[in-house]
Formats: sequence, C-alpha cells, structure tokens
Amino acid sequence: MTADQTDPVVRTPYGAVRGRHEHGVAVFRGIPYAAPPFGPRRFRPPVPPEPWDGVRDAGSFGPTAPKPPYSEAFAQYLSDPSVPGDDCLNLNVWTPEPGPGARLPVLVWLHGGALTRGSSAVPVYAGHSFARDGVVLVSVNYRLGVEGYGLFPDAPANPGLRDQLAALRWVHDAIEAFGGDPDRVTLCGQSAGAISVGALIAAPQAQGLFRRAVLQSGPPEAPDRDKVRRMVRRMATRLKVPATAEAFAAVDRDLLLRTQAEVGRLSSPVLGGPAFGIVVDGDLVPRDPLEALIAGEAARGADLLMGWTRDEYLLWLVPGGLLERVDRLGPVALAGAMARCHCGHEVVRGYRSLRPRAGAAEIVGQMVTDHLLRRPLHRLADARPGSAYVYEFAWPSLLPDLGACHALELGFVFDTGEVPESRRLAGEGAPQELADTMHAAWVRFATDGDPGWESWDPAHPVHVFGDGPPHTVHGPRDAELALWTADPTPRPTEETSPARTAELRAVIRRLRRPGDLRGT
Repeated sequence: MTADQTDPVVRTPYGAVRGRHEHGVAVFRGIPYAAPPFGPRRFRPPVPPEPWDGVRDAGSFGPTAPKPPYSEAFAQYLSDPSVPGDDCLNLNVWTPEPGPGARLPVLVWLHGGALTRGSSAVPVYAGHSFARDGVVLVSVNYRLGVEGYGLFPDAPANPGLRDQLAALRWVHDAIEAFGGDPDRVTLCGQSAGAISVGALIAAPQAQGLFRRAVLQSGPPEAPDRDKVRRMVRRMATRLKVPATAEAFAAVDRDLLLRTQAEVGRLSSPVLGGPAFGIVVDGDLVPRDPLEALIAGEAARGADLLMGWTRDEYLLWLVPGGLLERVDRLGPVALAGAMARCHCGHEVVRGYRSLRPRAGAAEIVGQMVTDHLLRRPLHRLADARPGSAYVYEFAWPSLLPDLGACHALELGFVFDTGEVPESRRLAGEGAPQELADTMHAAWVRFATDGDPGWESWDPAHPVHVFGDGPPHTVHGPRDAELALWTADPTPRPTEETSPARTAELRAVIRRLRRPGDLRGT
C-alpha cells in the first residue's frame, strides 16, 4: 500500500511518522526508539535516535536485530523474518484511534526466541485484533545474542534489556499521541520475552512505566554469570580473539553470528549448557528478579497474569527427533534430569508414580518444565495473592506429537490463527472460539486488570484453556510441585554421579548433531 495524504500521521518526540490504515485500524511500523547500536555504540547502552525533519514513512517493519536463522528442524514450526539494516532498535504500533485524547489501554509486547532469535515482524504478533478491541499494541525489537547479552569485562551487561527499558520510556513519552494512556501500560512477553518482563518489573529503573504485566511461559530469572561468560569465552576461542567487547566488535558480523550459532547449538532448556541470559549487574538488575519480587521490593500493587502450556517440552524435543530417542535412554535420561534440576531420586520416583504410563521423555520434560517454569511462577503467585492470575494452555496441536507445546498459545492470544505462520504450530482448523475467549481475556486484563477468573489464593486456581469451554481447576500441579518441597536437596547416588551425567550429555550430543534444540 502506498502512502498518501489520507494515511495517519503522528508526531513522536523525535519527528513525525506516517502509518497505514489496515483492517480498520492504524498501523505504524519501524519507528526508531533508539539510535542504531553499531559503530561506537556497539555493546553499549542505547541512546536516543537522531531527530528527523519532515514525515518519516512507517509503513514497513524496520530492520531486525542480527541473529542466526533457526535450524531446518525448528524453521518448519517457527517463523523468524529477517529485515536487513542497522537501525534495529525500532518498534511498531497498532491503534484504533491515533491522536491524543483517547487514553486507551496499552499492551507492550516483548517477543521470545531464547534471547538469540525472534523479532516483532513475526506475523503471529500482528496487533490488529488488539487494536480492533480497543487496546493499543506496541511490539519491540531489541538486541539479541552476543550483541544484546554477551558478558564482557569492558562493556555494561544486559544491553538488550536496556533496549527494552528504552522502548518502555519511549512508550511513556510518546504513546498518548497514538491514542494510548501512558498510565495504563501492560508489559507482556512470552518465553525469553516473559523472562525479560520479569526482570523489568523487578528493575528499580522501570518503576512507574507500567501498571500490569503478563508472563507467558517464562519466569523471572537471572542465570549464573559464568554460564553467560562461557558462551563468550567459547566464541572467543573459536574466533581466536580476546573475550572482550572491543575484540568482538572488530569481528565480521556474519562470522560472529555463525560462531554464536555453533557454540549455542548444544544448549537446550532440557539439558542446559552455556546460554545467553539476563544477569545480575548491580545496576538495572541489582539482584535476582524473582527473589526481589517475592520479597516485595518492586512492582508493588502491579497485577500479574502468568502461566504455561501443558506440554512446553515437546517443542524442545520433537523438532530434533529426540522424543523417542530420549525415551530409549530411559534411566540415563532420568539421571540427567536429576542433574539438570538439582534434585534427588525421590522426585523422579514421585513423577513416575503420578504418571505411571509416561515414558522417560515425558517425565524428563515435565520435571524440567516444573523446575524452570512452574515452580518459580507458583512462588511468585504465592507472594502476590489477590493480584495474580494463573492460566494453563492445554489445547493440543493438530500436528503430530506437538501436544500443547511451547509457543502454541501465541496465535490464540493475538487472534492470528488465520496466518500461515500460526498454522505451522497449530495445524489446520484450530478452534476460533478458543482464540476468541483467550484473546478477550488478555484484552480484559490490559483494560482493567481482571482476565475473567478468580485471582490466586491458597486454593491455587488455574484457568485452563483447552478442549471444550475454558474452566478453572484448583491446584492442578500441586501434586508434582509438592515433590520438590519434600525432597529439596539432591542425594549423592550413582544415578546422579558426574559420570552418569556426562554419559547422558555425550549420547544426546551425538543424537543432536543434525539439529538445534534452542527453543523460543
């Protein structure tokens, strides 16, 4: 669609932008909220963009952050468009009513992708339905991988998270001109985006920039700094350069991405390994975000909507063809799960008792999901009774073996099930009535803080979106999660010995070579 005088024009703090009318709403794409993070600004905190004269065209998505592509195994399920260019710190706005005075609720979307992939240009994240229903949707690009989360001795930590903070500040300053209310901002993300949301709602510098938050399949967390350092050191070894920001900035960008992909190839949520993550930095992230939120040190009074999919782990295992292979590993796989989750054999026995017909892959997958995701979200909800709402997405994909896997709920939340990219995970014929119900819950939460079911209390109400009408179940995961409380520390058994764990990693490494297990 070509721009003309009928297209909507809005003035931002840095200049005017011209959007497009699409499906009854106004859309503005590729608006810079910070300057290009390259040249002298590489590996540095974001700075404001240069103001521009005239009217800047905002009809197309802006450049995406540098990132390696998904492996072929994952690309059949996940879309990840790449738009070339350096001006990658940009965002998009969908609004039903551009212009000051409307004061509509705002939802700011942070995409997932393991902090190494993804962008706001993924078609599943289109914000037309939110704008149609009276919510201004803002989606954000931010630096990824080593550019955004590399840990160097000569550069500040967490530049990608600092990008997200800069985008939130832009929203606070500019969104009223697009019809939004800067005092009614909901921060929302999935997977790595939800982990980012958790860090931001705990960050002192972000207080006052949002009222509510949504965490989809990702808890507040801050991994050990050495886990991130190992990624940088391994890249430096392959590149034959010092592990410094100065040295990495001199490396060809494409070579840097290829090296990052190679080093991260064997990392996965199931087996762990070195990976990029948001670290405690004494500044933007002064302490572990989950512990800060549980202690009530941040986001006091903020409403929280959070949850998971029933079978998160299937997206981590099915694309690489590892589901059956992990089942065949049997006791070795279970020993690896104990090492990954830092638990003793009583936890494994408990899961086997609760799931007597399950194979090793299901037990390992659910254990890791509970350890990494459900347990911390339960802890956070317990600390916020009356202001937290919890859900589980349980509708199974129509594609073989995927079940209710990680990221499947996205097409339902955005009500974008009609786009081909949604059908990559859901298959043909996903129920529109489920999308209507789930999307409406997110709209209600962004509007008034109540998604439509009872808030968290000692009975642990969880709203389940699955086959049939959504309904509330009390304590559906309590039996599994109680196992961790009963056996909080691992016991030194032969099953959890370093040799057994090394055996598992060696077997999985051989099985994995054709693919990449990094999920969203």
